[in-house]
Amino acid sequence: MDARETFGGGVAVITGAGAGIGAGLARHANALGMSLVLVDVDAAAIATLRDELVATGGSAVDIVCDVRDPAAMTALAERVYRDVGPVRLLVNNAGVEQFGYLWDTPVQNWNRVMDINVSGVFHGVRAFLPNMIATPSPAWVWNLSSIGGVAAVPLQAPYIISKHAVLALTECLRLEVQLAGHDHIQVQAVLPGAVKSNIFEAAGGVDPAADGADVAAAESTREAMLDIKAAAMDPVEAAEVVFEQAARGEFYLLTQPEYVGSAMAERAEVLRTQTAPQLRTGRRFDPAKH
Repeated sequence: MDARETFGGGVAVITGAGAGIGAGLARHANALGMSLVLVDVDAAAIATLRDELVATGGSAVDIVCDVRDPAAMTALAERVYRDVGPVRLLVNNAGVEQFGYLWDTPVQNWNRVMDINVSGVFHGVRAFLPNMIATPSPAWVWNLSSIGGVAAVPLQAPYIISKHAVLALTECLRLEVQLAGHDHIQVQAVLPGAVKSNIFEAAGGVDPAADGADVAAAESTREAMLDIKAAAMDPVEAAEVVFEQAARGEFYLLTQPEYVGSAMAERAEVLRTQTAPQLRTGRRFDPAKH
């Protein structure tokens, strides 16, 4: 089956839908004929996207919700099932970045990354999956990891750690869903490469008032990532690739299969040979080299 046959007519809930790949997934889901529930903390962004999708004849509602809040996520799920309908596709996408040496990272920035990128996925699964299990029709859960989820990268440690964690969470969840016999639920991991978003502009940095904090290292990494963004993939094009892979039943959904796949192969080889992490030229991670 193709993506339209698989997903068309269903309800998709997308967190972090206000920008980047979240908005791209929403736009393509709309083109496939899905009804959208756009979730974000940026009320203006998702309201604008809702208006855009409705203007094209689509069905979309926008709901402001912080994925860090488990009670709010539970209330979101209850509202969706009450007012919109059964969820065919849950996309736990909300995420943030962090630049700088790990020892310079403010505690509140560390907590922000973990609470959104990791706990936000957990809260989404915990809030929605029981209802998805209880509904006999096929349903999908996508959790957003990253090419960074299979890499070791300096000066972005909190983000990289969080994306490794999301990948492991998703792999374990897939096994648990299978173990429990819920054959109508598909759990899949999304690993985007470089896709245009505002995640780098909004990323946390280090406190310039902290003694010895290397602000320059953090900000030069931000500049390098913004250079990569300039040549990054369009979010709607990335979404189209992801939806087609998902419809084929693949587990690892890669926006750029060749270079994200090569990063996965490199990671596997590093683990196989037990090779210590090595700095790349210029110290920074460039997805274009994978």
